Amino acid sequence: MCAPAALVFARLRGAASWLHVQDYEVDAAFDLGLIKGALLRRWVEAAERWLMHRFSRVSTISGRMLARAQAKGVDPTLLVSFPNWVDISGIAPLAGPSPYREELGLPTDAVVVQYSGNMGNKQGLEILADVARRLADDPQVHFVFGGNGSGRADLEARCAGLPQVRFLDLQPLERLNDWLGLADVHLLPQRADAADLVMPSKLTGMLASGRPVLATAHPQTELGRVVAHDAECGVVVPPEDPAAMADALRQLVADPARRAALGANGRRYAERELNRDVILARFEAQLKALVAEGKPQP
Repeated sequence: MCAPAALVFARLRGAASWLHVQDYEVDAAFDLGLIKGALLRRWVEAAERWLMHRFSRVSTISGRMLARAQAKGVDPTLLVSFPNWVDISGIAPLAGPSPYREELGLPTDAVVVQYSGNMGNKQGLEILADVARRLADDPQVHFVFGGNGSGRADLEARCAGLPQVRFLDLQPLERLNDWLGLADVHLLPQRADAADLVMPSKLTGMLASGRPVLATAHPQTELGRVVAHDAECGVVVPPEDPAAMADALRQLVADPARRAALGANGRRYAERELNRDVILARFEAQLKALVAEGKPQP
């Protein structure tokens, strides 16, 4: 909704304009059924394409999302990769147990399985309750779900009667490292119909924390490719398949050496590819190049 105003302002000031797409919100809203109507979709998508074509640059956070922008008609020479970054000094593997373990009264031998982030409609959170029920027979496994959103009440209702499931609100930023370091396994569910429309920003912190990731995604999606192949930081199972997710989690729980190896891979990937300073330096160079295009040459 703010894109038209940005374009008008840039035109009035003779400035370049840059559109960054964090999520394809139009596509996601229709594909997830949050907005309905074929005619409305055609009109909104046409307006979206018209706006995107008028920016000097269009950036987004993953290769698949760049391809989608090109499919919407954006000139590939105007596209820029601008991925989510992470502060690798602020989030790092803990040297010892997280203080949250003692605060939550968790057993010293507990394997903590964590979901942290927004609890909305596009995450497919109902699978977390199904997985928790399937592992209710293992007293070593404790689930900690942290965050807020429209889907939390439903998830809490689905987890009723499961003593090894705990819910926490969004935690303070200054405790983020201890919070992410609480996990022995990070859960990252994603609905199949949201694939490549959004790239979960929470993944960067998971990787920097040095903990393995168990994600629901098809292998050919950006999320599936990063977790299973690029970073080799975890396990990917089909979306909306609680049996497959529960089986994969049991295997990770039973194999601490594998968890450690996957977590270390994720940390190395974060240092190499997601370093905030590296990504912002590239962004700065792109901004300077864009500004230079509009200046008269001597």
